[in-house]
Amino acid sequence: MLKGHTVDISESGISAMLKMIEVPLGEVVELDFTLPFGPVTIYAVVRQRNAFRYGFQFLESNFMSEVIRSTCRRLAVKQS
Repeated sequence: MLKGHTVDISESGISAMLKMIEVPLGEVVELDFTLPFGPVTIYAVVRQRNAFRYGFQFLESNFMSEVIRSTCRRLAVKQS
C-alpha cells in the first residue's frame, strides 16, 4: 500500500503523484480514494508515467463507474 495525491479525475481515469515507488506501465492496481459523495475502491491500469505523475485508466466496475461519472458531472457543473 502506498499513498499519493490525486491531480486530475475524469470518467475514464485519474492521475496521481506517487513518490518513492515505481509502478510499471500495464500494471493493474487497486485504487482507494474519497470523492465528495463517498469512498471509491476500483481497479485501474497504469497507462502513463512522467516522473512522479502516473495516469491510471479505470477498469469496469458498474457501481463505482457510476459514482465516478456522477461526481465528475456534478463537479464540472460547479466549476462552470
